[in-house]
Amino acid sequence: MYLNKKAGAESLVEGQLPQPTPARGEVLVKVHATAVTPTELQWSPTFQKKSGEPRPFPIVLSHEYSGTVESLGPGVHDIEVGAAVYGLNDWFANGAQAEFCVASTGALAPKPKSVDHVHAAVVPISALTAWQGLITRGKLQRGQRVLIHGGSGAVGNFAVQLARWSGAHVTATASTPNLDFVRSLGADQVIDYQTTKFEHVMCDVDLVFDTVGGGTLERSWPLVKPGGKVITVAVQSEHADQRARDAFMLVEADNSHLAEIAKLIDAGTLRVFVAETFSLSEAVEAYARAARGKMRGKAALEVA
Repeated sequence: MYLNKKAGAESLVEGQLPQPTPARGEVLVKVHATAVTPTELQWSPTFQKKSGEPRPFPIVLSHEYSGTVESLGPGVHDIEVGAAVYGLNDWFANGAQAEFCVASTGALAPKPKSVDHVHAAVVPISALTAWQGLITRGKLQRGQRVLIHGGSGAVGNFAVQLARWSGAHVTATASTPNLDFVRSLGADQVIDYQTTKFEHVMCDVDLVFDTVGGGTLERSWPLVKPGGKVITVAVQSEHADQRARDAFMLVEADNSHLAEIAKLIDAGTLRVFVAETFSLSEAVEAYARAARGKMRGKAALEVA
């Protein structure tokens, strides 16, 4: 599935493209499943090169995948052909809504053994974002108080579980229908943002992890104790507020983080949620479903 012009997901078409060839340090992955990330259509790498010039069409979306190694590029000796892997590929390259994609060895890891390819495919972006926000950037420690905005979302549900695993006291915001779901993930306290202003019941927080942005982020600053941190994935890096620019993070592909996440999944510490599964040819329908929201986890595309 690919785009022939700069447009929304409704313009995705099905067709044949040349099979990509792995460069040095890359592998060719036979894609078994990938995930739908609607915001990708607003990312600059989707339609621009690193230089800022327009990327050539056709453009293939989705940069997280689960599959098997089909072939090795030059210089790759530590991965076996046929190995089951999951991970990310270059934001500026064609993605995984295809039978094959190429990926750097530094951006993939052995697939979690306890879940199928569909479940593994929805993990990389969301779980890496939560890991890097809480653990890498946030330095979350046992006993600290963390407030997670959007606890039932694709990133938020991993954040709640990872914060719980870290031994923190976890508070999360969620809508009324998702309160019990977020509690089941390990949150000590869940605030219904539809009925309660979180700033009225929270203070002295060590870390705020924000996946919502806007007014939610603005109302969070006064809640952080001296020396505490705010991490957000929901603003643009050119945001006018310097605090927001400093708090903003972009997820990065990291095979060591992916390997640790896979271990936690296999240990039963992290649960993985697939909202709905579609075939690759149903990508347009999958994006339409994702755009309607109210999903627990992400929509996945299964590649035959």
